[in-house]
Amino acid sequence: MVKPLCKICLLFLFCALFISGCNNDLLGLITSTDISVRLKERDNFVFLGESERNPSFGEEYSFIVLSDTHIENGDAWNLEDLRNVIEQSNGEIKFVAFTGDITQNGDKKDVDKFIDVARSFGVPCYPVIGNHDIFFGNFSVWKEKIGSTCYRINADGTTLFILDSANAIFGKEQIDWLERELTSAHGRVFVFSHSNFFVKSPTDIQQHSDINERGRVVSLLRNKCDIMFMGHSHKRIINEAGGVLFINNEDFVNHRAYCVVSVKKDGISYKFEKL
Repeated sequence: MVKPLCKICLLFLFCALFISGCNNDLLGLITSTDISVRLKERDNFVFLGESERNPSFGEEYSFIVLSDTHIENGDAWNLEDLRNVIEQSNGEIKFVAFTGDITQNGDKKDVDKFIDVARSFGVPCYPVIGNHDIFFGNFSVWKEKIGSTCYRINADGTTLFILDSANAIFGKEQIDWLERELTSAHGRVFVFSHSNFFVKSPTDIQQHSDINERGRVVSLLRNKCDIMFMGHSHKRIINEAGGVLFINNEDFVNHRAYCVVSVKKDGISYKFEKL
């Protein structure tokens, strides 16, 4: 039997582990929004234009994935320098995906900073919402500036799915949507979310809070998806399940880390880089 004092210690340990996982602000977490509210904005595209929602990548191309930029007080931590990487690819890099916690607190000036930097890249940028992006009830800013948090991108020979796990859950409605959409997904399939499914060591906690949801999504993606990208834990974690790679990126805010994915006719490769 666990004594009351031990229970309190375990509670504090859990909180400490949770906080260490993603630079959390407990007050912000308490005043975040519910996923059901955000899913109502599925067809509300403000940041993404028509050409970005129906892009052309070609048969062979590359793209960049990064996570946890935590833009704060207008400081994007040299994210602007990624433009040089894109330009030096001579058109090979076709898009950039941000797997959540783009801002530290969802402040309007920081979302504006993200938009300014993203527009300077000259390629489509697909934002994933993270828990920090909805802190202090600031989903209203995302709704105004970005729009939808769950959407599908159809390219020639590639399908992208952007999922909302900012509350560390997907919810039945979103997973049901993903299941339906996967039936018509074509070519290469990539999924982007925020909360990580896997942990690096036994001392880590499971960030996606609903293990049943995790199991269902892994099952749905089996043999239907090439790679699912996540962030949140600020650690590089790579796993494979059901023929799908699950890649968790290191954070950009502290490590300036990003992943470059190359899609070729004979397969997919990836490498990790730092600015």
